[in-house]
Amino acid sequence: MGDVSVRAATPDDAAVICTIYNQGIEDRVATLETELRTPEERRQWMAGRGPRHPVVVAVTDEQVVGWGSLNSFNPRPAYDHVVDLSVYVERGWRGRGVGRVLLLHLLARAKTLGYHKMVLATFPYNEAGVALYQKMGFTPVGVYHEQGRLDGHWVDVLIMERML
Repeated sequence: MGDVSVRAATPDDAAVICTIYNQGIEDRVATLETELRTPEERRQWMAGRGPRHPVVVAVTDEQVVGWGSLNSFNPRPAYDHVVDLSVYVERGWRGRGVGRVLLLHLLARAKTLGYHKMVLATFPYNEAGVALYQKMGFTPVGVYHEQGRLDGHWVDVLIMERML
């Protein structure tokens, strides 16, 4: 693996972001989302984001191998200093440090943008993801039991946070 760098996503990245997100949906490791997305939907999603909610891509050898975003936690002004995050890695690149590089970048970016706390939701059975988050200073806050259904089964969601 070459060096992994992170840069701002552009509209031209919508198709690869869509592919990687759809892998996360299909593999049932990262989201309760069940409907596959299209590149046009991802392009519109990116276009609708403000400067405090960037989308970035991880690149190695000129290939996008993952993406991440800072997301609004809650629209109420009292939550303006709390940010949610998303990290998705192309399935062939999982376990190779791409998620860590994206997470380090997003943590630094969140601080620069003036956030006080970062939160995330993950599946408790996503052991590699949970281990990475804990290594990066996130602590479990609690579990939403039976928060959603995937493939006819109830799924718990682990909530984690990190003060910035």
